[in-house]
Amino acid sequence: MQNLKNKKILFIICGGISAYKSLETIRLFKKENADIKTILTKSAKEFVTPLSIASLSQGRVYDDLFSIENETEMDHIALSRWADVIIVVPATANTISKLCSGSSEDLASSVVLASNKQIFLVPAMNVRMWEHKSTKENLKKLKNFGYKLIGPKIGDMACGEYGMGKMSDPTEILNEIKSFLNIISINKKMRALVTAGPTHEYIDSVRYISNKSSGKQGFELAKSLSKRGFNTTLISGPSNLEIDKEINLIKVETAEEMFKATQESLPVDIAIFSAAVADFKMINKKNDKIKKKNILNLSLEKNIDILNYVSNHNSMRPNLVVGFAAETKNLDKNAQIKLINKNCDWIIANDVSKKDRGFESDYNEVTIHYKNNLKNKEKISFRKKSEIAEEIVDKIVTHIN
Repeated sequence: MQNLKNKKILFIICGGISAYKSLETIRLFKKENADIKTILTKSAKEFVTPLSIASLSQGRVYDDLFSIENETEMDHIALSRWADVIIVVPATANTISKLCSGSSEDLASSVVLASNKQIFLVPAMNVRMWEHKSTKENLKKLKNFGYKLIGPKIGDMACGEYGMGKMSDPTEILNEIKSFLNIISINKKMRALVTAGPTHEYIDSVRYISNKSSGKQGFELAKSLSKRGFNTTLISGPSNLEIDKEINLIKVETAEEMFKATQESLPVDIAIFSAAVADFKMINKKNDKIKKKNILNLSLEKNIDILNYVSNHNSMRPNLVVGFAAETKNLDKNAQIKLINKNCDWIIANDVSKKDRGFESDYNEVTIHYKNNLKNKEKISFRKKSEIAEEIVDKIVTHIN
């Protein structure tokens, strides 16, 4: 990427002695032709002034959540959507703690909480604060949420101590962001497809065969792919979940409808089949409601296997095909059998027999199996589905780049 022309960067400057470095950071970004807006926290104004920031950035500086002027021009939701990337610099121990708890007490934390864009934290603090267990736990949690860190590094501190916690140099921050946005630009040329949720296979006009899938994992995967720049299509079975407007949402009900929507969405570069498609459907669906007094004998036939079809579609096969295996026993064995039989590249297996994870839960635990290395499997431990989606997409980005 030659420069940052037409790239929108939102800086959030927090209160810390390293705040003065944000001035040089903004100067470098402006030299690269970035479009910059800035939020100053209350404590940050003790170290740098709105005037100095505005002079360097040539952009608007925001500092109060409840300012009528701010909310009229651009509210905190719109501000979070405006940015291509958000940089919190310096990210103090206090800021990290607030973000970890989901605080929204001021404009800075509200924008971060409302954002659907990548957020970079640039930590800067005393070495003892950096090494404190609470800071380590908070950072681990934020990284699982999808936040990315730039630094810190080892060096002399303003307090006179030496160690880890020194803020990264402005040039390092610039290079990290340019590298990230370059990958986003590459990803924008790629198309991703995700299927999610259950399907309904009707018995009569009111009854159907289905399962307990909520679609939550697929929706989170689509959100994460979109955030990384992929042109993302989500084909969803019946679900009340909401999705970002940047994602092309196709709603379907039956396996046949999902199959047709998948065919029409090809070709794509990446396909993730997380939907729990019903294996069977009625041979002859009744057009009217079947009365209870009648004896009900169901004649079923297999639904088309969408994953198998796409994995073996020679002319339209995506570069990366990822399937899901929802199992109740013999998790790894069944996942590897499915991986081989379906001819997909990855299988993501999860145990749906436990109530605290899987179909209807906000949490999950998965294991990724790879076709090109059957002996190698990677486990993503128990955590929120949004966090699992971030880690899976991280692996996808690394794989394709």
